[in-house]
Amino acid sequence: MMDWTDTHCRYFFRLLSPNSLVYTEMIPAKALIYGNQNNLLKFNPLEGPVSLQLGGNNPMELARCAATAEKFGYSEINLNCGCPSDRVVDGEFGVSLMNDPILVKRCMQELIRAVSIPVTIKHRLGIGSAFNYEYLKKFVETVGESGCTTYIVHARNAILGKLTPSDNRKIPPLNYGYVYKLQEDFPEFNFILNGGLNSLRTITEEKNRVAGVMIGRAAYQNPYFLAEVDRMLFNSSIQSRQEIANKMQNYAQDQVSHGVSLKSITKCLLGLFKEQPNARRWRQILSDPKKHYEMGPELISYALSWVTKKVDNSIESRKFLHAL
Repeated sequence: MMDWTDTHCRYFFRLLSPNSLVYTEMIPAKALIYGNQNNLLKFNPLEGPVSLQLGGNNPMELARCAATAEKFGYSEINLNCGCPSDRVVDGEFGVSLMNDPILVKRCMQELIRAVSIPVTIKHRLGIGSAFNYEYLKKFVETVGESGCTTYIVHARNAILGKLTPSDNRKIPPLNYGYVYKLQEDFPEFNFILNGGLNSLRTITEEKNRVAGVMIGRAAYQNPYFLAEVDRMLFNSSIQSRQEIANKMQNYAQDQVSHGVSLKSITKCLLGLFKEQPNARRWRQILSDPKKHYEMGPELISYALSWVTKKVDNSIESRKFLHAL
């Protein structure tokens, strides 16, 4: 979720799902060490709980970043060993780390020593086109010697050099069976399933086979899906799309008054009315730079008026048809 799950997106996700654990985009350890830590780590307390996802391959640098993040109020530290982006692969971290389980174990040991909050890992089934359960099992066994007990598994291999980062997120076939097998072979560990979880039916089928589920790109393609999952899993009451939009306008007014770009907030709202009447018009209005400049945060309520108008017209049409 690099370049996506920033503080504004996480605030939005929290409105949709009060019971989930939200994750930051992956932040490279070197960026935290040599960059502006306040800009990279500061977050709205209303987002919480939040897990910081770190990228890197130097155990001491990672530990240093984790200790700083704990002071900022993060609830968990997650080491990313699954991202297939070119930038990450060139830096020899992300999914590349799966080639060196011993190094990953050392990284996890130092992270666990550095903080009092939970430390977890996110990884793939492996690297290469062929599935190999014994390799995956050995990877988890080795990393487990660090004291790590929670593994978020994107149930696909990464095929580097042949597939683009985008294709690596959808082309390698899913193999949930390997994750079930890990849960059987390591009952002392928790395995969180990630990959292809884009329907309530799929999550219903999987939720009792593993310790948890992680939703990735489905959350920004169809954000309200998060609210529906929250209601299903936790029997919680959820807010309507209109209520969410109104709250995000209030949020935007506050943020823009402090110099935040409106576009950085509205980009995460584009899919809120996915598959709803006039969803395309909603997206067009929120994406219009001219309207951003002319209307400011009021743009959100303006876009909402088009959606509401369409819904009202649809209701009237149904009444008419019923009367016939």
